[in-house]
Amino acid sequence: MLPQVLLAAGHPGTLDLDTGTRSWVLVGFLAFVVPILFICVLNGPERDRVDDFYTAGRTMRPVQGALVLTGVYLSAATVLGTTGAVAVFGFDGLFIALCTVLSLGVLLLLSGPLRERGTYTLGDTFALRAPGPAVRIAVAVVTLSACVPYLIVQLSGAGRTTAMVVGLSGPGAEQTAIVMIGTLVVCATAFGGMRGMIAIQVIKTVLLLAMAVAVAAVLLHRFHWSADSLIEAAGRGSGRPEGYMRPGLRFAAGSPVEGTLDFIGLMITVVLGVACMPHVATQLNTAPDAAAARRTVRHTIAIVGVICLLTTLLGFGAAALIGAPKILAADPGATSSLLMLTADLTGGSSAQTGEAWLVVLVSCAVFLTTLAVVASVTLAAAGSVAHDLVTSVVRRGRTTEGREVAAARIASASVGVLSICLAVWVQGWNMGFLSTISLAVASSCLLPALVYSLFWRGFMRRGLLWTLYGGLGCTIGLQVLSPVFSGSPMALFPEWDISWFPLQTVALVSLPAAFLFGWLGSVTGQRRAAALPEQPVRG
Repeated sequence: MLPQVLLAAGHPGTLDLDTGTRSWVLVGFLAFVVPILFICVLNGPERDRVDDFYTAGRTMRPVQGALVLTGVYLSAATVLGTTGAVAVFGFDGLFIALCTVLSLGVLLLLSGPLRERGTYTLGDTFALRAPGPAVRIAVAVVTLSACVPYLIVQLSGAGRTTAMVVGLSGPGAEQTAIVMIGTLVVCATAFGGMRGMIAIQVIKTVLLLAMAVAVAAVLLHRFHWSADSLIEAAGRGSGRPEGYMRPGLRFAAGSPVEGTLDFIGLMITVVLGVACMPHVATQLNTAPDAAAARRTVRHTIAIVGVICLLTTLLGFGAAALIGAPKILAADPGATSSLLMLTADLTGGSSAQTGEAWLVVLVSCAVFLTTLAVVASVTLAAAGSVAHDLVTSVVRRGRTTEGREVAAARIASASVGVLSICLAVWVQGWNMGFLSTISLAVASSCLLPALVYSLFWRGFMRRGLLWTLYGGLGCTIGLQVLSPVFSGSPMALFPEWDISWFPLQTVALVSLPAAFLFGWLGSVTGQRRAAALPEQPVRG
């Protein structure tokens, strides 16, 4: 689920494919993706029960749960971004792929306590420590702050990729693709719920794994099944063979100290942020118990590890066959490197019908991966709005299951429409700021709050609120003052210059600050409780 925090978003052109191959791609979309969406809707809950809509009845067994969690965890930006990062940055891209797997280790540590205390949303988990509307509102604000920018990035990337595959270019084609994809996601989420998500995530994981294996096999066959030959060719194709397999290319433009700190901050953001994204953490609520949740994460680590290994090979292949300079010239974000590699392996404009099916497979896998992840993020955001805000704060728990499910469906549509509108509006902008802010909020707000809530008995309501709001304010404030927002050619607003904070990643500062806010809030809250006197809220 790693967004385009790795690379700057660009404007890819169109693939070198003939009309027949593009026709096969469109046929593949219609014959494969559309039926899957119908399966998602038909597999939805038969009755308007809250437990079915949010958690599918908590009947997910570890193997099935691992397939679903893999689908939730791995976004199209993870696959495309990791492939591009390896192709362009070599060793740094390998490290990013490793961090994607290591993040599941963090989730494994949290999985047992999260499942024991989780009900439907993260607000339920925190409400056990500190009940009340203030906590629910704070959790909803942080959840939406992490989810909405992530949805914008995913939809924007999906629009570019879809337009490129079908041979269209320009803002109008990309915006049309965004609206189309977003509409499909809204329908799948609103009508399918978690049961519908299970079907689409399992199919997505199997298809993604099959795609990675197929392309990697064709690639290795091209190099006579020699990984050494592939890596040597990748170094030559990178344009920087002497530094390709050495650390430092990702942030080579800045000073060595800032580059090192940015690289460390990026690793911390990925490892800690991905595991605590709301749609990933709440997916554990579908397991029957804590033991099943832990086994689910263990199986997921194996599946994600295999996929990340294969995408690493594909990154080397893109550098070897396409070349990093050509990839960056066509797409400054390098997220189209996998599609460019596939076109090259199939012969490009001279592809035969049999070879064209590899392009169809990759295109469908990327498209379905985007749909699946956007749907899961939309469901998590909608759950926070419907369950934490509408049911728990506005209605104060006085509602029926049918009314809450109806509120969740409306919230799904509302979050989806908002994300579609924002994605259309910012299409063509650099997505680095939005993708960075999503993981930074998760790592600097949700992680400290979860660690304190799950493992510190002295954690109080004031500490929880200070952690959430303090971490959110620190993260957004520093990110706005960073070079990702202004002051650099690849910034969100390159013509502005308010980059007073020198680093592109803020986790090195915002994460310790959030832990400090939580500790100070709890300590002062305990003193106030002793003076009133008032007892700490039970854990």
